[in-house]
Amino acid sequence: MTDLSASSALPAAASAPSTQHMAADDANPRAGNTPTLAQLDLGQAMQVLAVQAPAHAPEWADWLAEIGFLPGEAVKILSRGLPGGDPLVVRIGQSTFALRRAEAACVQVQTPGADGASA
Repeated sequence: MTDLSASSALPAAASAPSTQHMAADDANPRAGNTPTLAQLDLGQAMQVLAVQAPAHAPEWADWLAEIGFLPGEAVKILSRGLPGGDPLVVRIGQSTFALRRAEAACVQVQTPGADGASA
């Protein structure tokens, strides 16, 4: 069977993990109680807090930064693919991208202005 995930904008060496691994990432973000982009409701306006790539794909951090996932940048999910919710259509700043849930789970988010409120 052909792996359709290879058609993503990611380099071939950065292919996504299996579906079981993606679900585990969504349910258990690496930062404890910090929400990730993969967990947001449709249209929920947030801002990027940090990007933490998984150990099996450290290059994802650089790739996500290159396309605009930088701390403080406005972000929201516009749509989810059917069936299964993959890929996600994500607005980051003024750009729109399709991300796999595993990639979106690397992006920690916070409510807009939260970093300035605690300073």
